[in-house]
Amino acid sequence: MLMQQDTAILVVEDEPAIREGLVDFLEFHGFTVAVAEDGLQAERTVGAQRFDLILLDLMLPQISGEQLCTRWRQQGLATPIIMVTAKGLEQERIAGLDLGADDYVTKPFSLEELLARIKAVLRRTDPGRSVGKQFAFGDWQVDVAALKAVRSQQQIEISPREAQIIQYFAANPNRVISREELYEKVWHDQMTDLGTRTVDVHIAKLRAKIEQDPANPQIITTVRGAGYRYDTG
Repeated sequence: MLMQQDTAILVVEDEPAIREGLVDFLEFHGFTVAVAEDGLQAERTVGAQRFDLILLDLMLPQISGEQLCTRWRQQGLATPIIMVTAKGLEQERIAGLDLGADDYVTKPFSLEELLARIKAVLRRTDPGRSVGKQFAFGDWQVDVAALKAVRSQQQIEISPREAQIIQYFAANPNRVISREELYEKVWHDQMTDLGTRTVDVHIAKLRAKIEQDPANPQIITTVRGAGYRYDTG
């Protein structure tokens, strides 16, 4: 059995046999698993608990998987989502990915293939896994699960996207990271002009929170013409 470092997965599936089979399989491979039987329960569960990945069936009672995925992404939820559905047409798969899903599995599927896809998505969407959920970042102690950072008596809240940015920098210290790389690894997309502005805006907001003097940053520095670097001193 391969342990998965307490990786928490939410299985959203209304068919009992499939749901129970997925739970048994994922728990056997070391994952922590929670379940939701319909869209409404899934929405409430995600609102109350943090997960590392969501397996989301599209054909759900109460609220459909498409609606859930759209709502979560609009709310800024960065948790990777693998859509699980009986729909297999290419245009339907593309539509699901356009909604913000990170991968798409069509029923019936091989459990071993699903496991491989889960591992691949986790590697791709959580590049900071190597530093864990709690780590030092400059003079801050960052708790990714709680979405907060603490320095002396000061505590700040960070967004899920800011947490991903910090994790990626922490996993790649003292190395120049281009805007293109950061956008690809954190936003999981190819760089565009809009992407460049998005990266710069997020870095500016993050600096305003963590830097003693945001106009003269010491933690996330700018390398002119190349990108950004997390300096450990």
